[in-house]
Amino acid sequence: MDGSFALTLLMVTSVVAGISAQVLADFCRVPSIVFLLLFGVLLGPDGFGFVRPQTLGVGLEVIVSLSVALILFEGGLNLQLRQLGWVSGSLQNLVTIGTLITLVGGGAAAHWLGEFPWPIAFLYAALVVVTGPTVISPVLKQVKVGRRVQTLLEGESVLIDPVGAILAVVVLDIILNGDAEPLSVIEGLGLRLGIGAGIGAGGGWLLAQGLKYAKFLSEELKNLVVLAGLWGLFGLAQSLENESGLMASVMAGLAVQAAAVPEERLLRRFKEQLTILAISVLFILLAADLSIASIFALGWGGVFTVLALMLLVRPLNILVCTWNSGLSWRQKAFMAWVAPRGIVSASVASIFAILLTERGINGGDAIKALVFLTIAMTVVFQGLTAQWIARWLHLDSSESRGAVIVGSNRLGRLVAHLFQDRGEPVVLLDTNPEQCRQAQAENLRCILSSGLDVNGLERAGLASAGTFVALTSNPEVNLMVAQRAMEEFHPPRVLAVYPREPLPSDAKVGAPGPGSSRPNQSEIAQAFVPQLFVKAWNQYLSTGEARLGETILREVEFASQQADLQAMISAGEFLPLLMLRGGQLQVVSADLSWEPGDRLIYLMHMPRLELVTSVQNPVAALGELSLQTLNRLETVPENP
Repeated sequence: MDGSFALTLLMVTSVVAGISAQVLADFCRVPSIVFLLLFGVLLGPDGFGFVRPQTLGVGLEVIVSLSVALILFEGGLNLQLRQLGWVSGSLQNLVTIGTLITLVGGGAAAHWLGEFPWPIAFLYAALVVVTGPTVISPVLKQVKVGRRVQTLLEGESVLIDPVGAILAVVVLDIILNGDAEPLSVIEGLGLRLGIGAGIGAGGGWLLAQGLKYAKFLSEELKNLVVLAGLWGLFGLAQSLENESGLMASVMAGLAVQAAAVPEERLLRRFKEQLTILAISVLFILLAADLSIASIFALGWGGVFTVLALMLLVRPLNILVCTWNSGLSWRQKAFMAWVAPRGIVSASVASIFAILLTERGINGGDAIKALVFLTIAMTVVFQGLTAQWIARWLHLDSSESRGAVIVGSNRLGRLVAHLFQDRGEPVVLLDTNPEQCRQAQAENLRCILSSGLDVNGLERAGLASAGTFVALTSNPEVNLMVAQRAMEEFHPPRVLAVYPREPLPSDAKVGAPGPGSSRPNQSEIAQAFVPQLFVKAWNQYLSTGEARLGETILREVEFASQQADLQAMISAGEFLPLLMLRGGQLQVVSADLSWEPGDRLIYLMHMPRLELVTSVQNPVAALGELSLQTLNRLETVPENP
């Protein structure tokens, strides 16, 4: 077969297989690395033999280096420096003390359980110090565990990657060049980190300034300029000190993110797509180059080494590094369990195996096999069980309770009372001092702050709240506030009152309209109904023209109930507020599909009260708690 055609076929097969694995992982909602490893092994020489990475020669090392630089840059670009400040102490411990604990503990496990010589055992431990955003991020997208835990895991995965890779290079240098003085080892590590950090931070800042002030650059060209700039900084750092380019990549991403460049979302989207492509191709190539026989040759000693790393070393790491963090034992337990290894471990191990073999040192293939076994076991056992563990520990914030509401007008206070009366924590935010005082007089917690103020949102406890609602009378403000809350805190449910085209007359209540889609955790859902005039309903509450009601959507009369509710919503006389489903209280969204058995809490405009006679449990059947809630609203007069 012609050499150029063989290379073309190799890359095409790798890309197709890698993207197919990503698609399948999305469909099955599991970390993509599971299928990437599987596909790589099946397509490699030990499988069907379609992918033979040896064909690339030294080109494999080049692809690995540039791809890892891109992955680390994207990780730094997505880190939020302000949020890192919340957990800076624990994060510093994880990157420093935690690295040392994993190095010593992992090395001891590999030596005593895996029967590796001490130098090779410590080389393995240095390679698996890292976790990596490529495996942590997919897990955290599926498992919502609160901002502090998420920030710690994400920050550790990004910042520890270059530290671990450089540490592995230092250990390799000791193996290849004989014994070294401890001082020289520390100097080598510090020199690589310092050069990489300096070049990355300075170059990233210059790159960000260019993006800000080079008005002649098109948006498409800006993305490519960033890519070229990243690889330029990586190459410069590598030319000065080997492996310092990894730290340069992370710091460049942090610098660009901190500079708040224009159209940063487009830049992030572009880099995320490139990163997915790089990860897909890399894992296929590296897994295809893996010898299955070398994994079986490890025996039970290899399995026990990985189990010791997962069940002993990692928990000890978290216990020490988060001792005074204020995290609960449940949060620490989750962090102790979730530490999958990823692309940096795999790529550096593959390169080191080649270098050790070239120097005639035994253990290169065994080290690579043990690293890949670690990746497979941690991803499968920890990645696939993370959501179950979070629910078992009661940490899954997709089930978080409570709400933060922006807008302490009458309607906002009513929703707050409904949450509070059912035992759920709720906090209001408003810039109007009088409305805040009115809320406090009604025994509601209200913070005098703008919804755009991140510090105000943080004081309100949005990091742990299950629902965020923007409920002011200004729809543009609502959208901006909801966008800020979503970007900074990622609460499970984000809703806002904003207008859109009304539903067609034949549309059913609770069903998405044409061109709309059901909201997910990354979208802003429209609160209550498609068209809501907050000022009008505040007036109804002020004049006593609105009353609360509850109704259960019964399966026998479900269709007729939907039709009745549709008519009243279209007439502007009926406003669904909250829904009880499966024991969980949630704010109704315009696109929420209603189901039989749902219990709706609603407001009814009194002049059209006769329309409610066709609905089960009309206003006359209100509970005492709901009437008391409205009475509390009426005890404090509100200025128009």
